[in-house]
Amino acid sequence: MKFSAFASLLAIAAAIQIPFQASPPSLESTLLSQAFRSTDLSALSFQEQLSLQQQWTKYEKELGASKMWSLFTAFKRQFEPPTQDLTYTLSQQESTPEILGFDAVKQITGYFDIKETNKKFFYWLFESRNDPENDPLILWLSGGPGCSSNIGLAMELGPSWINATIEPEFNPYAWNSNATVVFLDQPVSVGFSVGDESEIPYSTEQASVDFGKFVSLFRIQYPQYAKLDFHIAGESYAGHYIPKFASAVVNANLPLKSVLIGNGITDAVVQMGEIAEMGCGAGGIGQIYTDEECQSYSQYYQAFVPFGLLCYAWENPITCFVALLASPNRPSMGDLNPYDSRVKCGDNPLCYGQIGYIEEYFNIAEVQHALGVVPKNFTACNPQVGAKFVTDHMRPYQQYIAELLEKDIPVLIYVGDKDLVCDWLGNLAWTSKLDYSGHEQFNATEFAPYITLQGKHAGEVKNYKHFTYLRVFESGHMVPLNQPENSLDMVNRWVRGDYSFST
Repeated sequence: MKFSAFASLLAIAAAIQIPFQASPPSLESTLLSQAFRSTDLSALSFQEQLSLQQQWTKYEKELGASKMWSLFTAFKRQFEPPTQDLTYTLSQQESTPEILGFDAVKQITGYFDIKETNKKFFYWLFESRNDPENDPLILWLSGGPGCSSNIGLAMELGPSWINATIEPEFNPYAWNSNATVVFLDQPVSVGFSVGDESEIPYSTEQASVDFGKFVSLFRIQYPQYAKLDFHIAGESYAGHYIPKFASAVVNANLPLKSVLIGNGITDAVVQMGEIAEMGCGAGGIGQIYTDEECQSYSQYYQAFVPFGLLCYAWENPITCFVALLASPNRPSMGDLNPYDSRVKCGDNPLCYGQIGYIEEYFNIAEVQHALGVVPKNFTACNPQVGAKFVTDHMRPYQQYIAELLEKDIPVLIYVGDKDLVCDWLGNLAWTSKLDYSGHEQFNATEFAPYITLQGKHAGEVKNYKHFTYLRVFESGHMVPLNQPENSLDMVNRWVRGDYSFST
């Protein structure tokens, strides 16, 4: 989650299909000259530089010079290195979350602080209902970018859901049934986390520094959990977060057992190629786009691919900015819920009525007091964060998955097959193209039925050693919401090491 951030990307990148100019544009243009002279493009061929110049001129004409320069100036900030050598602390709040009735297990709330800034990241831990001294530890990240992990907690996999009466309702399929689960609100200004708007990062790369420090301090603060197998899980934009965050953890020599990514956006260039396929009949949901949209999308996508690949090969402000602007428009979904093609979009901007329940609940003063949080207006998703991370969307993060696999870190990519935002075809496409040592063996592996331990045919699975792709039937963007029992079966088996789901 969330769709509005992706919609913002497409609005900025309105694909105005104009043929390339026949001759090189003049570099005397003030903006073009400033932009191209500020970026080292010497590694690119003359033809590649020419194509970038032509695309820049095309969009400068359409957007206007002032708008173009404003967008580019903001875009460049994601390439600024994060501030290092800051003072980090982690504290446990004097709180009473147990009185809220989410679960009877031990709970901890607290903040991860950065002294030199106003940043405070909120976390909420629920111990395992089963064997907290030995069951694994799972850290959950919601996506957005800019969405609170309390969405995952109170709407999907947490110990209780917030229902229409604005009260917790016990979830028998919570992921803390057999694991201790931590929900972290990040980056700054998300959910109950606080900080100045100026401190919101522009990229996953920048945000990864804070995350790595959090994991390190968490292990020191809570040695009873540091000895447990540690897994990182999340969905949607966590497809960007988790690969880089996990890489930061591993490279800091911190133990990591596995990662789990649900309906993620990880390899934007490849996944965009399947958008029309998903809605034009190949995804198993029938045709929901018009014939014209189905026919034209491929043309626009193919025109975009060279620029997307340039961004991947040479990540810099020019290549990735032009790729962002060249992105093809997503076909119209009408009144369908983009996260679940089976249903209509509700009145809530995020299409789910439960979002409104969650926001109302977490804005109750007594609830905030019990959690020990700094009083604030809780919003499920912060659009300011989403707007800044629009610039991060086009950058590649699948290479970090390859890095994890080469270091023998198991990776699970699970996807609800009725989602239109981060669809199962796109996720299958990028996992099939992933450049790592087991590439050929993974691709040669046939799909097998995913049968739960309760005997349900819940999906299909493709596995080679410690890399698994799992398609979950009859689920939208949030698998634990639509298939709570099956999602618990999935996570229980995965953390036990059943990577092929065959045991």
